[in-house]
Amino acid sequence: MEKTIHFAVVPGIGYSHLIPILQFSKRLVELHKEFHVTCLIPSLGSPPSASKTFLETLPSSINCTFLPPVETKDLPQGITTEIQMQLTVTLSLPSLHQALKSLSLRTPLVALVVDSQAAEALKFAQEFNMLSYIFFPSAATTLSLHLYLPKLDKETSCEYRELPEPIKVPGCVPLHGRDLYTPAQDRSSQTYKLLLQRVKRFGCADGVLINSFLELETGPIRALTEEGSGNPPVYPVGPIIQTGTRSCDDAKGLDCLAWLDKQQPCSVLYVSFGSGGTLSQEQIVELALGLELSNHKFLWVVRAPSTSASAAYLSAQNNVDPSQFLPHGFLERITKEQGMVIPSWAPQIQILSHSSVGGFLSHCGWNSTLESVVKGMPLITWPLFAEQRMNAVLLSEGLKVGLRPRVNENGLVERVEVAEVIKCLMEGEEGGRLRKRMKELKEAATNALKENGSSIKTLSQLTLKWRNLALENN
Repeated sequence: MEKTIHFAVVPGIGYSHLIPILQFSKRLVELHKEFHVTCLIPSLGSPPSASKTFLETLPSSINCTFLPPVETKDLPQGITTEIQMQLTVTLSLPSLHQALKSLSLRTPLVALVVDSQAAEALKFAQEFNMLSYIFFPSAATTLSLHLYLPKLDKETSCEYRELPEPIKVPGCVPLHGRDLYTPAQDRSSQTYKLLLQRVKRFGCADGVLINSFLELETGPIRALTEEGSGNPPVYPVGPIIQTGTRSCDDAKGLDCLAWLDKQQPCSVLYVSFGSGGTLSQEQIVELALGLELSNHKFLWVVRAPSTSASAAYLSAQNNVDPSQFLPHGFLERITKEQGMVIPSWAPQIQILSHSSVGGFLSHCGWNSTLESVVKGMPLITWPLFAEQRMNAVLLSEGLKVGLRPRVNENGLVERVEVAEVIKCLMEGEEGGRLRKRMKELKEAATNALKENGSSIKTLSQLTLKWRNLALENN
């Protein structure tokens, strides 16, 4: 019997940083039965029930331990979501160090894999004689900007959004400064300074694992892995997406799947802004009336309005009553025939897999983007925060599998624009072209994960290195 090879894994903060690294761990132990993963999870406040439910689905060769939580009252008031997440990691470092020390006394650890948010923890790898890797749960395009940012920072004197020409990051679709991720929108902010510090740590890692695949982001991945680029080794191991559903909301999930069963093939637009996205009251009204005006069937996951686009990211909304913020009479009008509205959460993977669904209006979070690629679902791109605008540019201008609505001078997508872009996706010629290209990407995603596929070959090269190191250490 082969000797067990042990790894330690440290996720970032929030559901969208926990799930991908655990799905990666799951893939690792399923492909290599001798691998064993211990996952040490930092958290802000008590872990959400969705996270706990997901942990129950993991195989026995993945052990998960929650580090002592950081309490919100221990953080400075009025800080951004990004800084809350970063400070939670920083304040968890002493307990993480203790957990790694205790673990390494019991068993030799081959590698430490940390989420990109937790790059500060890389320093512990050397102390405990482990290889160190960053797991990057976003696009190769985003990683490219991360690694290019110190150079861009030195060469640019103004705010990036004021640059007259698009920024040409090696291998990537040209990006306007206004479309760069949120922390880069204010270079004087603490969030931006922390980001610069974090990306400079990437060079200390033995490699970066990215949740993407060669056929999806050929340009960025080739540029990242080019000899002489000065980048750490980059390993595309995606697409890694969540499988299955959360049992805690099954009744609600079953209702929407039963409604989809009654609809025509490819007739329904699925509308969701991910695990944390929220819209303003004014934008909710415009979106609602635009959906109605389109005359297309829709399934909409709604959240209570907020002036902050990321308001729900670190605090789940419960007991949401859509009638309190949707236009007067809207629910009564649409639930007879045209649509279904679900508060807070829906079983996204099952919805995107359903034959009745023909399009996805999405916030362009990377997890949702990969799910739409794996399921072959063309998109309406509606980015809100973080790196979502960059993903929207990649999808609409680079891969040409998404349509991006126009925003007015007040930052609103108006109802007429909503209706037009829905009609274009669901019935127009352009929508047909997008659907065809997305089907090709779906096939490429499937092939990347076959035995000789690009991502599985990359993972095999990496695991061979880990096996050899484990043999040397014995």
